Amino acid sequence: MLLLGVLLFSSCATRDQVVYFLEPEDIQGMENVMDYEPVIEKNDVLRIDVSSRDEMVVEPFQMNFNSGQGNAGGGQGQNQSLQGYLVDPEGYIHFPVFGEIMVAGKKRGELREEIENKIHTMAPEAVVRVRIMNFKVTVLGEVSNPGRVQIQDERITIPELLAEAGDISYNGKRENILVIREVDGEKSYGRVDITSSDVFQNPFYYLKQNDIVYVEPTYRQMKTAGFFGSYTGVFSLIASLTSLIFIFTR
Repeated sequence: MLLLGVLLFSSCATRDQVVYFLEPEDIQGMENVMDYEPVIEKNDVLRIDVSSRDEMVVEPFQMNFNSGQGNAGGGQGQNQSLQGYLVDPEGYIHFPVFGEIMVAGKKRGELREEIENKIHTMAPEAVVRVRIMNFKVTVLGEVSNPGRVQIQDERITIPELLAEAGDISYNGKRENILVIREVDGEKSYGRVDITSSDVFQNPFYYLKQNDIVYVEPTYRQMKTAGFFGSYTGVFSLIASLTSLIFIFTR
């Protein structure tokens, strides 16, 4: 009973360790300093649609999967949802009519405007839409549903991802969430404190495609796991001895 009491007492968490967005009054009037738009990276798969009232005019600029036009990132027999232009290791795509176009490092809006300007010399009424088809984020650790999350609108924040993953469990560390991402071919990382109102100004608040988010277990969870793992046999022996003493004393 004494050991159990010590264990339960050491497992208690404070309000600051559990509650999200402490001091919400600090959020009032906070400017959104991050007008976020995803940046295209190498090995991304892009879907570029070109449309017009006269479809015959823009037909040369549309990808033809059957003929293999463009370097499609999901050809015949592969996942149809990932069909598009694969950004090569140098950052280029091969676009119909215009050939190679550098896309890596550009925002979607920048690429859309660039392609529209090219096409408007031949089809003034053409409209271009650009999407990143492989926008996925991986979440691991102390969440209810770890795994890969497909992002449809190419925009997701840390709180939204946690909601998709079923929220952080009671044993998850909310003030030290690790985000691992790749920038220009190199790994980098950052930390996010979801209990602080400053989370909205954290540079890792908005997630990028292929980010990895890891929620660490709390110290009490690690100690509890180690305690039970190391002393399971001891607890069993104590329980057996207690039962025997109870029987003989009766």
